[in-house]
Amino acid sequence: MRLVSWNVNGIRAVAKKGFLEWFGDASPDILCIQETRARPEQLGEELLQPPGYHTYWNAAERKGYSGVTTWSRTAPLCVETGFGVDEFDVEGRVIGTDYPGFKLLNVYFPNGRRDQERVTYKLRFYDAFLEYLGALHAQGERLIVCGDYNTAHQPIDLARPKQNQKTSGFLPEERERIDRYLEQGFVDSFRALHPDEAERYTWWMYMRNARERNVGWRIDYFLVSESLLPAVTGADILHDVMGSDHCPVTLELDESCL
Repeated sequence: MRLVSWNVNGIRAVAKKGFLEWFGDASPDILCIQETRARPEQLGEELLQPPGYHTYWNAAERKGYSGVTTWSRTAPLCVETGFGVDEFDVEGRVIGTDYPGFKLLNVYFPNGRRDQERVTYKLRFYDAFLEYLGALHAQGERLIVCGDYNTAHQPIDLARPKQNQKTSGFLPEERERIDRYLEQGFVDSFRALHPDEAERYTWWMYMRNARERNVGWRIDYFLVSESLLPAVTGADILHDVMGSDHCPVTLELDESCL
């Protein structure tokens, strides 16, 4: 089973840059998209209902902002939007889909770069969502939490760690939140399989030819419950896929282990 997660920075914009052609070639079992910036009624049939897929949308109340969508070859056993906290659910940041053997959470974590208020909001989101995930773990759920986490965890995860120690996305308190997720029974699938691989990034600024020079950050992850790790057979970063300031990340599972 192949899962792909991608922050497209506007699904209508990326659709004009070859997104559907890429999707047809990639043909994942499940595609999780973040930052759609659109409501379903604003989209054409080719995005709303791609052939062979079931699609599920969670749009923000604010137009042109945030939003996530999950596309799945197999209809999930259950679909949920949000996680029950109004101040976060109004921004359309979470879709949960259940499959035999695991629950998948497609998440667009808040960006804290605008000002300190948004950093505080981001940290509250991390805390509230981890509490929600902890309750699911307590019920025996095996979880996959994918998406744009908007935080580089370790110095290896960004090109210029020393210069960004006071930048949101690499603040100590943000990085410590990722520590908490790992302490609560999650594994960073890419790092589990590629512990020492440097210069593997998922986001680059549009300015200063950052992508061409690979001055980037790894902020898009597939975290999996420790109990699911034996089923993980692959995790990768598709740095050559263009169309957004992010690139897709992948997770491969052995279904016989689920």
